[in-house]
Amino acid sequence: MNIIIVGGGKVGTELVRLLSLESHNIVVVDINNKVIEEVVGNHDVMGLCGDGACCDVLEKAKVASCDIIIATTDSDERNVLCCLIARKMKARHCIARVRNPSYAEQLVFMREELGLSMMVNPEYQAAREISRLLKYPSAIDIETFGRGLIDMVEFKIIKGSALEDVSLKEIYNKISVRVLICAVQRDGEVYIPNGDFILRKGDKIHFTAVHSELLKFFHAVDSEKGRIKSVMIIGGGTISFYLAELLAADMGMQVKIIEKNLERCIFLSDSLPKAHIIHGDGGNYELIEDEGIVAVDACVTLTGMDEENIITSLFAKSKGTKKVVTKINRVSAVNIAENVGLESVVSPKNITADMILQYVRARQNSKGSNILTLYRLLDGKAEAIEFIVRQKAHYVDVPIKDLKLNKNSIIASIIRNNKHIIPNGSDRLCLHDSVVVVSTNKFMNDLNDIFKV
Repeated sequence: MNIIIVGGGKVGTELVRLLSLESHNIVVVDINNKVIEEVVGNHDVMGLCGDGACCDVLEKAKVASCDIIIATTDSDERNVLCCLIARKMKARHCIARVRNPSYAEQLVFMREELGLSMMVNPEYQAAREISRLLKYPSAIDIETFGRGLIDMVEFKIIKGSALEDVSLKEIYNKISVRVLICAVQRDGEVYIPNGDFILRKGDKIHFTAVHSELLKFFHAVDSEKGRIKSVMIIGGGTISFYLAELLAADMGMQVKIIEKNLERCIFLSDSLPKAHIIHGDGGNYELIEDEGIVAVDACVTLTGMDEENIITSLFAKSKGTKKVVTKINRVSAVNIAENVGLESVVSPKNITADMILQYVRARQNSKGSNILTLYRLLDGKAEAIEFIVRQKAHYVDVPIKDLKLNKNSIIASIIRNNKHIIPNGSDRLCLHDSVVVVSTNKFMNDLNDIFKV
C-alpha cells in the first residue's frame, strides 16, 4: 500500500517502523529536515521536508495515489486540516490524531461530516487502558475484544500460585474456572501452548475469559489484591484528566492528582470537582509521602519524563502500594521498567500505533475490512487479532480439530450472537462469527492466514 505519514514524532516514527516491516511504500512528511534525515536513515522510506497541510507538499508526496494518509503532528488542528485537504485531493483514507479533550465529544461528528476515516485520541485510549488495569489490579495488561464482551489478560505466575507446575489441560479441574491460555512468555521466548504445556513460576501468560470468569480466576489463584478504592496520580496532563473522569465519575474511586504547574492545577480543579488536586512536585517523595502514598491503593505515574515515572513508581512500590501503573514511551525505557520489576507499563504511542496498524491491515485485505481488533503482545513477539467470518470458506462449519492450523497459532475465542465461546476441538466457525486468533506468525491480514495451504 502507498502510505503518507505526516509528522515524524514518537507516534509517527513508531508507525514508520511497524509499517516498513510490512513492505508498504511510505513517504514521511515533516517540517523539520533533521527529523526527515533521521527517519530516512533508519528505515527504507521516502522523506519530504515541508508542511503536510499545504497542497503543494501533499502533491509532491503524491497524495492522489496514496491509499492512506496518517497525520500525527503535535497539532490537532493541523492534523485535521491535513486530512481534509488530502481528502479533497483524492486520498482514499485519512487518519488524524486528535488529543484535545474539547474535541473528544465531536469525534463522531468530525468523522462523519468531514469524511475522515479514523480519529485517534492516544491520551483517552491510554486512560481507558489504565482504568481497566485498576479494575483488575492483579493483571499486568488487559485488552478487550468482541465490543467489550471478552478480555485478554496478561498475568504473571508467582511462587506458590495455584497454577504453578500445572498443565493447561488440568487447569479447570484445579481451579474450576473456564479460561484459555493462548500465549506464554518464559525466559524471553514466546510459546503458543498445547494442553500438555506445564506452567512454571515466572511465566507471563495471556488468557481469554468473559468478565464473570475473570473475577473467579483472580479469586481462585489467590492473587486478587482487592478492589482499588483510592488512586494517586502523579502528573496532571491530558491522560490524567481523562483518567480522573473515568475513575471518579464512572468507577467511584477517590482520586488525588499531584501537579507542579499552578495554572494546570486550577484548570483541573475547575474541571474535575470529584478529584482532589495538589499543587506540588510529584518527584518530591516527602510530598507524596505526606499526601498519603502509603494509604492509597494505587499509584499511576503520568509525567512527561519516562525516568521520573520509573523512579516514582519504584518509590510507590517500596511503600507497599498495591497497584502501580507507569506511563512510558521510549522502547529502551520500557525494557528498563520491566527489568526493575515494574510490570504494568502503558505507552500511548504503542496504543495509537496498534489502532492505526489495525486499520491499515483491514484496508489491505482485498476482501474487505476483515480485521476488527489488533494488539501486539509480549513486546511485539505475538499478535492477537479479531477477525470476522464474512463469507463461506473451507474452514466454516468444520470442527476445529479437523482444521490444520499453522504452527504457533491458536483460535483463542469465538464471539457468536453476543455470546463468548472458549473453543474446543468440537466447536466450529460459522458465518458472522468474530474470531480471536493469537499467533507468533506476523503480518496476518485475513483469517485464511492461520491455516495451512
